[in-house]
Amino acid sequence: MAKVNLDGKPITPVSICMIGGGGFIGSHLCEKLMSETSHTAIVIDVSSEKINYLLDKSLPWAKRIEFHHMNIKNDSRLETLVKASDLTINLAAICTPADYNTRPLDTIFSNFIDAIPVIKFCTENNKRLIHFSTCEVFGKTIGSFLPEEYRKEPQYYMLKEDVSPCIFGPVQKQRWSYACAKQMTDRLIYAEHAENGLKFTIVRPYNWIGPRMDFIPGVDGPSDGVPRVLACFSNNLLRGEPLKLVDGGRSQRTFLYVKDAIEAVLLMIDNPDRANGHIFNVGNPDNEVSVKQLAELMIKVYAKVADVPASSLSTLDVTSEDFYGKGYDDSDRRIPDMTIITKQLGWKPRTSLDELLDSTLQYQHQTYSHAIKKELAKPST
Repeated sequence: MAKVNLDGKPITPVSICMIGGGGFIGSHLCEKLMSETSHTAIVIDVSSEKINYLLDKSLPWAKRIEFHHMNIKNDSRLETLVKASDLTINLAAICTPADYNTRPLDTIFSNFIDAIPVIKFCTENNKRLIHFSTCEVFGKTIGSFLPEEYRKEPQYYMLKEDVSPCIFGPVQKQRWSYACAKQMTDRLIYAEHAENGLKFTIVRPYNWIGPRMDFIPGVDGPSDGVPRVLACFSNNLLRGEPLKLVDGGRSQRTFLYVKDAIEAVLLMIDNPDRANGHIFNVGNPDNEVSVKQLAELMIKVYAKVADVPASSLSTLDVTSEDFYGKGYDDSDRRIPDMTIITKQLGWKPRTSLDELLDSTLQYQHQTYSHAIKKELAKPST
């Protein structure tokens, strides 16, 4: 029996050009598309490492997935691949906070300049676009500027796609290079829609976490690299080092399990009439903790997973300047309003923070602990 979408219409298989599809989110989306749909994936990325397990020619979906090793900055094949597809999903980005200060030019080019041809090709060839933005486009929240007595009220930190303003720090705070570049891309997409009829959906992830997120420095990434918070803390846990809390870990964030998030993306793919023309917050307001609380939870879960005493694991306060360098700035709290995605797609997150941390840290331990032990056992020079 043919699968149907939310309006009861049969889901027609489509070909999807997935730019940046070899990364964390792309690998989970490819897995979902291959195992549960009839869609075709044309994956573009500079590395296939995270999806190699899906590219085996003996697998039943082998004819529905192809990988193109390319950098979209300077490859003329990009337009051909967009033209050959029904839908383009743009996941390509530099999206690691440690890079925003140290590589602001690369960050701006990756998240704005490099996206311009993708948007242009979709518009000119009448192709649908699902673009991955970020909750960072909102910048700081109104609550950040209010007197202390109002700062515990969630309503001042609730971010709505169609109402909330975008508030950034001064130009010298280069941490906002990512957010501003992403916001300009959102505005360009919306302008192409308004003036030239581009069919678009913009996705705003709120801290999607899970297996295969980022890298572990010195194992499957540069030894001096600084990944995002989950991989940073995982690296500390694997090495038995203190988990570094930037400015005491006071910032609060909501965390969403990547497998819940991919369910939302699949709904966008299969329900174009409901998704086109919309910007969707995709997060889990129920999974809100401070970064310090996240560290404490990860210590508790990892102690159980690795069978080590929790007392052997600790945290350490560091300043943002020491950790990220000059120019770092942050918002203290972000809560996604879920009204639009619930109304349009009926999607709600399902996985609690405890569950997703258990699943993720089991993966991290199984995948990396042996390599870390070998590395730590090497004699120091």
